[in-house]
Amino acid sequence: MSGLVVLAAGGTGGHVIPAQALAAELRARGRALALITDRRGAGFGGALDSDAIHIVRAGRVTGRSVPGRLRGLAEVAVGVLQARRLLRRLRPAGVVGFGGYASVPAVYAATQLGLPTLIHEQNAVLGRANRLLAPRVRAIATSFADTAQLAPADRAKVEHTGNPVRAAIAAIGAARFPEAEADGPLPLLVTGGSQGAAVMADVVPRALAALAEPLRRRLRVAHQCRAEDIGRVRDVYRAAGMSADLAPFFEDLPERLGAARLVVARAGASTVAELAAAGRPAILVPYPAAADDHQTANAAAMARTGGGWLIPEDAFTPEALADRIEAFLRAPSLLAQAAARARDAGAPEAAARLADLVERRMPARGSGANGARYGAGAGEIAA
Repeated sequence: MSGLVVLAAGGTGGHVIPAQALAAELRARGRALALITDRRGAGFGGALDSDAIHIVRAGRVTGRSVPGRLRGLAEVAVGVLQARRLLRRLRPAGVVGFGGYASVPAVYAATQLGLPTLIHEQNAVLGRANRLLAPRVRAIATSFADTAQLAPADRAKVEHTGNPVRAAIAAIGAARFPEAEADGPLPLLVTGGSQGAAVMADVVPRALAALAEPLRRRLRVAHQCRAEDIGRVRDVYRAAGMSADLAPFFEDLPERLGAARLVVARAGASTVAELAAAGRPAILVPYPAAADDHQTANAAAMARTGGGWLIPEDAFTPEALADRIEAFLRAPSLLAQAAARARDAGAPEAAARLADLVERRMPARGSGANGARYGAGAGEIAA
């Protein structure tokens, strides 16, 4: 039986984290797995064995520069040829794409070979890579019930599954939100996403330092910031008489998220999905240069549920943030209410839902069925 499922994902956390969560769910169901990505994504295999991770060429096919677009198209063409050869050898039951231009060659090649194909969109706006693939694939899984930039002809293929999150994150939402005392501590987690965010270093320490000293004493701060910003961030906290855990990356992020009563973060797809699944209220500051402004759409979707608050970056000032945090310190019940609404909007079972969709669309098949299909046109590309 051929139960192999190929996952194709771009090399950033927003694409790879849900792919890893699906991989864990499918592996628990006995499915074999392989990952096709580019060089950036090669280190994100997670539980996959190293020999199950395959690199193909990929390039961007959008942008202002005509020579750049042509180079990107050439890279994609080479990647499609590489992916076709690889898929003929692997003979999978199907291919699941998670967006990013590194997913395009594998999913496109699978459609050429007649394999079952599915794409998953993490954001509230269909990404550009997935927009290229949507007309060709057989099914589209979405994280948000309403996803912009979907063509009318493709909406019949859509199934809303939610955005898969790690099991450790999903477990947080199953526990009770920490009770807040009127004058008790408020654990605060600050994160700029997988790439960090200079604006968090610029604004958050100054906002907290501006609070009255009795309010500052109640804060327990964990601040993920870029390595180059740690020194100046530490100086501001020290001058304000505050201690804070600072690091470019927290290995124990699920534990810190579980302890937090408030999060200040960017609004990437995985961040928003994890906040909702964990039931943690957040002040969301979308990255303004994100493609198609998708982070604003993500944050707006969470704000509509009542589980978070959107502050555009140009309005994210120390004064505005200090006012917001002071309100929460004085009325911590606001955070408990938002936590409940975030949790209600979360989809901790998204990995299982997506795996169910994969099982329906890509059932394990005998080698004869696959062999017949792969045999057609086998001379086009040498195995």
